[in-house]
Amino acid sequence: MNITKRQKELIDFISAFIEEKTYAPSIAEIQKHFSINSPATIHQHLKNLEEKGFIKRVPNRHRSIELGDVHVPSGKTASRGSMQVPVLGAIAAGSPIESYPDTETVSVPEDMVLAGETYVLRVRGDSMIDDHILDGDMVIVRKSETAQSGDTVVALVDGSESTLKRYYPEDGRIRLQPANAEMEPMYFTLDQVEIQGIIVGILRRY
Repeated sequence: MNITKRQKELIDFISAFIEEKTYAPSIAEIQKHFSINSPATIHQHLKNLEEKGFIKRVPNRHRSIELGDVHVPSGKTASRGSMQVPVLGAIAAGSPIESYPDTETVSVPEDMVLAGETYVLRVRGDSMIDDHILDGDMVIVRKSETAQSGDTVVALVDGSESTLKRYYPEDGRIRLQPANAEMEPMYFTLDQVEIQGIIVGILRRY
């Protein structure tokens, strides 16, 4: 049975959510995870998955999603294992602060992990709230010294302070852009900013 990339992503998320929390995600939680503004879009995706038998929904019940009797086709499994990834400290989603060493680890879906190249940081501040990165969240970071324009990155500023921002190289300088309409962008020369990693996921406790 055909399944689109987005439908598989939804099944993966629902399956992992139920496995971790023992109950289904709400529509709002699905919206937030995929950064989709319209609940109608989520309802349409769920309707399509239900028609294909991948999920079941109980009418008039909150958190009504259940996994269906039809499994994702071979080679496109919805189930995900996990790996322990180190938490290296805290990073500012506001004014830059230095991250600190830590010995804690957290469980991360294995398809987000590149062995030896992935770590987690706690978020402090609210400058990325419009990208649904909130104070207290944990961001999954893949080590990288380069980034594409618009990527959300861990940037080392002046060799001493790390910050979490969107990255835009422009006109011989670097713009580190908050995702908060009330905050101004930060501008630096090319030699002031060093990319340390790219954000590939978010972990949140409810």
